[in-house]
Amino acid sequence: MARASRSTARKPRLRALPSPNPPSPEPSRDEREATLAYARSVLEAEAQAILGLMGRLGDSFLRALELVRDCPGQTVVTGIGKAGLIGQKLSATLASTGVRSVFLHPTEAVHGDLGRVGRGDVILALSNSGATEELVRLLPSFKRLGAPVIALTGDAESPLARGADVVLDIGRIEEACPMGMVPTASTAALHAIGDALAMAVMRARPFSSSEYALLHPGGKIGRSVMRVFELMRSGPSNPVVRDSARLSEAVVVMTNTPGRPGATNVVDRQGRLVGIFTDGDLRRLVERGETNFERPIREVMGKRPRCVGPEVLVLEATKLMREFRVDQLPVVDAEGKAVGLLDVQDLLAARYF
Repeated sequence: MARASRSTARKPRLRALPSPNPPSPEPSRDEREATLAYARSVLEAEAQAILGLMGRLGDSFLRALELVRDCPGQTVVTGIGKAGLIGQKLSATLASTGVRSVFLHPTEAVHGDLGRVGRGDVILALSNSGATEELVRLLPSFKRLGAPVIALTGDAESPLARGADVVLDIGRIEEACPMGMVPTASTAALHAIGDALAMAVMRARPFSSSEYALLHPGGKIGRSVMRVFELMRSGPSNPVVRDSARLSEAVVVMTNTPGRPGATNVVDRQGRLVGIFTDGDLRRLVERGETNFERPIREVMGKRPRCVGPEVLVLEATKLMREFRVDQLPVVDAEGKAVGLLDVQDLLAARYF
């Protein structure tokens, strides 16, 4: 019986495929300059589109401001495509400045999300052409729901504009792209007029920096508007001893107060701040051999300590602590009573240092 012959077929060799994106040749100096000049022209076109809006603001803008400012419900922002993305940012800006706002996607709206809209709401509808089908077909529903519509559009004669209660017309804007089609200058204008409306509403409503802080508790913005009373140690965490107390009592308070602060406020009979005693003060006493813990705290405390009020910005208090190189800052009210203690450890945790 013949033996089966061993296959002598060779495996196919793998060929390297050409790179789909071969490296481009280094552009010449003239090409680089031409690119930069074109990029500058895009910026100029968008800047001119925004500047052109200044002459378009008038009674319609004031009416739109009144509708949003006096809205008993929420401001519903809607749009699709690039205008929709601008609308999402506008809704976020309104919400961050105290105006209740949601974004409504036009396609989802006709499949049930219209339930987000109620009587008393105001609609901000964004469309440069004003003929976006998904948006225009929502107009009858908005009318039935009793929600006035403010149109932000580039065509005051468009279906969207005709069906709106107020029109903010940005005008016909030439796009800053080689084909004249990609939304660029028009979206810059929609963005800008949306910001103008949001900021004008913010200016027309009572809205304090404290309220802004409540809506921005995190990050740099939150830290820039936080007040001392929001970060200070108060109540059971506020270390306090009478000026008639012994040094040993002050050490016990510093040790047993929640959070173990590195200092204690010293107050008189009325609770007014008269001094402060710190861990550093205690170490210096021990270094000098002054270990009589029966001494009155008033003899060893720091007198006339620098202090702040509870409404002072934490940034200002931090600057004061840096300037005078202290780790604790007493907090006093209008009557001079010790209502809290600002500790460097809390500032570190909140990223002020």
